[in-house]
Amino acid sequence: MRETPTVYLMRHGETEWSLSGQHTGSTEIPLTAHGEQQARALGDHLCDIPFTAVLTSPRLRARRTCELTGIGAPAVTDNDLAEWDYGNYEGLRSSDIEKTNPRWNLWTNGCPNGERPDDVAARADRVIARLRALSGNVAVFSHGHFCCAIAVRWIALQIGSGQHFSLAPASLSVLSAAEHHAEISVIKVWNSTFLK
Repeated sequence: MRETPTVYLMRHGETEWSLSGQHTGSTEIPLTAHGEQQARALGDHLCDIPFTAVLTSPRLRARRTCELTGIGAPAVTDNDLAEWDYGNYEGLRSSDIEKTNPRWNLWTNGCPNGERPDDVAARADRVIARLRALSGNVAVFSHGHFCCAIAVRWIALQIGSGQHFSLAPASLSVLSAAEHHAEISVIKVWNSTFLK
């Protein structure tokens, strides 16, 4: 049986839209000054870890977070690590959406002209298949909702379970296998932050 990699899953640092609660999929929003500080603080906790691979979303906020951590290995951009495509809901807050669609839930309904939960699950599964082909410590920089999607699919839960997870900006989570039970996937660390 192939050794399960240890995946260091990181959400990008703070942006103006993460502060305001606006859904940010494809819109390129830079990190705030505080978000850049968060990324550097995250890097302080990663500096002694030897990474065999570093993967990042194509979005500026994730790539910049990766860069500011100072991880030595070169990063590879993976389009599948992009945030959920919010379609018509891009830039809106959940409270704005619920005014016209009070029963809306991202994890069960998806977004009009954007991605459905099954689309996101399929994308997360593709990422996980690539991660499982790697070994050692792997760094992954992505986004709040998509990191939650990766986590629930890593432990073989249905995509809708992602609604029960949340992540702070510049947070670190660790996915791996259970000690002495390599066939059992686990979440070893969840939503660890180093600078509020």
